[in-house]
Amino acid sequence: MLNITVAVSEFLLDCAIIPGQRSLTVAALILVYVVSIIGNVLVIIVVKINQQLHSPMYIFIGTLAIIDLANSTIIIPKMLAIIQFDYTVISYEACLAQMFGIINLEQIVALLLALMAVDRYIAVVYPLRYPSIVTRNLVVVVISVLPVFSIVLHISYLVYTTELSFCHTNVLPYCLCDYATLVHASCNEDPKYLSLLSIMVMVLGILVLFSYVIIFHVALKIKSGNRNNKVISTCVSHLLVVLLFYIPPLASYVLPQSGLQVTSEKYNLISILSNVIPPMLNPMIYSFKNKDIQGSVYRLFTRKRLAGEPGDH
Repeated sequence: MLNITVAVSEFLLDCAIIPGQRSLTVAALILVYVVSIIGNVLVIIVVKINQQLHSPMYIFIGTLAIIDLANSTIIIPKMLAIIQFDYTVISYEACLAQMFGIINLEQIVALLLALMAVDRYIAVVYPLRYPSIVTRNLVVVVISVLPVFSIVLHISYLVYTTELSFCHTNVLPYCLCDYATLVHASCNEDPKYLSLLSIMVMVLGILVLFSYVIIFHVALKIKSGNRNNKVISTCVSHLLVVLLFYIPPLASYVLPQSGLQVTSEKYNLISILSNVIPPMLNPMIYSFKNKDIQGSVYRLFTRKRLAGEPGDH
């Protein structure tokens, strides 16, 4: 039987939720959104106003908080509107714009996590040379280039998306216009549409994991017990963030290609978790365990002068 391509002017977002759990899902998303907003805004404020937190590592952390804030604001309100009010219709152009925005934010986060892993690698393996290798100006330039690099990198996916044919349905079994979901819903079977994305995710993931394996190896050789424990604790926290970010989307890309059938409810759960949980947990894992940021938050709420402000001695 021949596939008949139909002209698609709009999509229906079928945000499949386990029956009886819609209210619970809405309440959970609202809670996650509020926590994400508070946590990331707090990180941005303390990194901005405390001069002592303008070092490369904290610039990375502040940038991650900005991206997480943007990610949560773009994704969660739209999910809530779909689940609670059934705003499921989205035009073809708006769907592509949403897909392109989400995939770029995800790519920037992936690149940022890789840069943070390399930063920690240099700090641990070459501690004496670190200040001369990783300068604040270098970090600012690299971070400024990330959005441009990501957009150029993903032009190919935008082209791929316009090539997709929807001969069976215009219903997308997900809460958002996600690139992988569009590919799965189309009748195109060319592996190029997902293979490049899967390779990119795996390459960056391997780079990050390789960096932390070496860091662990070096940390175990450090004779100073306190520094050893600090390095290992930091690495464990960072690895947790990386795993939370990489495992769910990688599963959504790889599982369907491996022939394993995933129900719409489970696919939605995997995708929702990968999009909304990391922005909520990143401030807690990266920032609020850090003594410098803890001190800055304490001073902010107790109205005490922050270290590095005029008047400090």
